[in-house]
Amino acid sequence: MRLVIAKCSVDYVGRLSAHLPLATRLLMVKADGSVSIHADDRAYKPLNWMSPPCKLQEAPGVWKVVNKAGEELRITLEEIFQDYSYELGVDPGLVKDGVEAHLQELLAEHPETFGEGHTLVRREFMTAIGPVDLLLKDAAGASVAVEVKRRGEIDGVEQLTRYLELMNRDPLLAPVQGVFAAQEIKPQARVLATDRGIRCVVVDYDKLRGMERDELTLF
Repeated sequence: MRLVIAKCSVDYVGRLSAHLPLATRLLMVKADGSVSIHADDRAYKPLNWMSPPCKLQEAPGVWKVVNKAGEELRITLEEIFQDYSYELGVDPGLVKDGVEAHLQELLAEHPETFGEGHTLVRREFMTAIGPVDLLLKDAAGASVAVEVKRRGEIDGVEQLTRYLELMNRDPLLAPVQGVFAAQEIKPQARVLATDRGIRCVVVDYDKLRGMERDELTLF
């Protein structure tokens, strides 16, 4: 991973145009080729970025990051304060807890949970930035990417959003619908998912295991 702290301005030219005026920012270049620009006040979310596959072209005073669609992220460097790289090695990835892993397994066995006619293509479908939990086909044959969580929060929606961005660039998969599945989905996560066109599904772990609840329920 390469980390550069620099005074820079940024222009994005593609499906839409965006401009970041001159300021001191963190530029992050990852081993997968992605480039992102960060401020000091936005937690983990970058101000702008280019996802892989893309190519970084460096020249004095300017970086050009171009993806296969021809979209360009142009970073104009006025002053570089730090430029250093670290070899992080292979990351083992997120290890799901027992309930979450079993929930994924049960949903793979019961893809109809997400709608009549849904079928499983595979579990742990690999993308350039990690595996999406389930890849399904709906009754019409369209691709459906499912991210499974025990508790659905905003970071899970962000994770699925990144998967969908990559998967929808693949003409063999696109268009890909996103489904965020969890035993409980926080209201903020539901709002964000809905805004991004991601369907939310609350799943009953006990019912999937074939266990009936003793208490009476209204719905």
